[in-house]
Amino acid sequence: MTIRILGIETSCDETAISVVEDGVHILSNVIASQFEIHAQYGGIYPEMASRAHIKAIVPVAKQALCQAHLGWQDLTAIAVTYGPGLPGSLLTGLNFAKGAALSCDLPLIPVNHLEGHLYAHWLQTGVAGAADGRLEFPLLALIVSGGHTELILMREHGNYEYLGGTLDDAAGEAFDKVARMLELGYPGGPAIEESAQQGNPRAFNLPRAWLPGTYDFSFSGLKTAVLRTLKRQLGPRSPRQTADMAASFQASVVEVLAEKTIQAAQEYETSAILLSGGVSANMALRRAARARTSVPVYALPPVLCTDNGAMIAAAGTWRYQAGVRADWELDIEPGLSWA
Repeated sequence: MTIRILGIETSCDETAISVVEDGVHILSNVIASQFEIHAQYGGIYPEMASRAHIKAIVPVAKQALCQAHLGWQDLTAIAVTYGPGLPGSLLTGLNFAKGAALSCDLPLIPVNHLEGHLYAHWLQTGVAGAADGRLEFPLLALIVSGGHTELILMREHGNYEYLGGTLDDAAGEAFDKVARMLELGYPGGPAIEESAQQGNPRAFNLPRAWLPGTYDFSFSGLKTAVLRTLKRQLGPRSPRQTADMAASFQASVVEVLAEKTIQAAQEYETSAILLSGGVSANMALRRAARARTSVPVYALPPVLCTDNGAMIAAAGTWRYQAGVRADWELDIEPGLSWA
């Protein structure tokens, strides 16, 4: 039987809805960005994010079904992110999903946002380097974004072990904050990556927080080191100095992320490494990970690195097949973890 899942993702600032068939084929993937709303603040403004979701979610759902050439009656179930994320944003997506599922008599499938990032790798993308479903357990996943930096061991479908994560700033958050210091704009990840291409990654001796004996990460000290270095500079900062700092900062983050990921993959003898989340679009990170190991390192097209409905539909497909269903009492869990 063909399974068509409509996936709804509104955990942060993207109103994203997708229809996925059998967990691998993307029939539609519509994303309404709030970039222009939040760029002026240099970060996400939660109240504005939730209001923007309310305005966008119905048109985005209609467009997703239109692109898939399907109606509500053609769907098997509705999958929705219920955490972690911003409370107001999550509520908008969950309430819409409940209303649609109830009115169309469809099962409601709850999905952990982080789990969604893993299952993006099961989607057929046709892009070299993406897993496209050819995956054998165990797998080691690095989820690295504006809100998360975590290493997850995936032993089987639905069987996860949290190995470590950030103790302070997520890597993407650090990129955003340093980009503001360098006046490079928002979002910080792409801005720093572009600037770093013109810089020397060894120009500034920035710290690496290795936290020996753990698979945890820390980027607050690195962020502070960048700030102190910039304050010591006299006079206007030249474009070359900016590029050098961007390159040095990026090199510090990438080295720690790549090295710890490879160490974990070796210790747990995983068959492959999955790079997920917005920061996984960073080409320096991809190159660094692949240069350190012979284990396959899979990365995704940029549109599937950032938040999207297709990943929620893909994860929702597995959960649907496993018999997972939510009742109408399902509530958001902004601090949802892997436990």
